[in-house]
Amino acid sequence: MGLKADHWIRKTALEKGMIEPFVDKQVRDGVISYGVSSYGYDVRVADEFMIFTNVHSATVDPKDFDPKSMVDFKGEVCTIPPNSFALARTIEYFRIPRDVLTICLGKSTYARCGIIVNVTPFEPEWEGYVTLEISNTTPLPAKIYANEGIAQVLFFQADEVCDTSYADKKGKYQKQQSILLPKL
Repeated sequence: MGLKADHWIRKTALEKGMIEPFVDKQVRDGVISYGVSSYGYDVRVADEFMIFTNVHSATVDPKDFDPKSMVDFKGEVCTIPPNSFALARTIEYFRIPRDVLTICLGKSTYARCGIIVNVTPFEPEWEGYVTLEISNTTPLPAKIYANEGIAQVLFFQADEVCDTSYADKKGKYQKQQSILLPKL
C-alpha cells in the first residue's frame, strides 16, 4: 500500500468515496467499535434485518430461495432465534477501487458470544451496501445492536489492476441498495 494502512484507507475513502459515511477514527465508548482501525475499517450494521423463520417448513435452496422464509424487522436491537440467522446490511456504502480486494470478518466481541458474521469478499469495482449474514450458533436468543460495529473489512491493494472487475462482468449484486436474498 505504500502508506500506512490506516492512512491509505483515510486517503482512498476521502478521495474516491470508497466508504460513505466514513468515520476517520475508531469509535468505542459504550458501543461495539466501528470506524478506521489499524489495517481495516469496522463497519456498522443498519437497523434493517431479515430474520430466518421456518414457519412454512421450507427447504433452504440457494437456487430457489423462498422469501417467505424471512421476516422483516426494523429496530435498534434485533434478536436472532437460537441456531438461526438473520440478514442485514451495513450503514456504509462501498465503492471498491479496481486494484483492491477486501475480506470481511466478524468482530471478536460477537464471535466470543457464538455469533458469526459471514460476508463474501468485495471484488474490485464492486459497489453497494454490504449484505451481512449473521448466524447465532448458540442454543439461546442473541442480540445484535444496530448502528454499532459488526465486522471488520480488510483491504488488499494489488500491484496492478485486474483484467476483469465485478463491474466489467456486470455482477448480480452490483450497486445493491438493500438486503438482497440469493439470486442466480
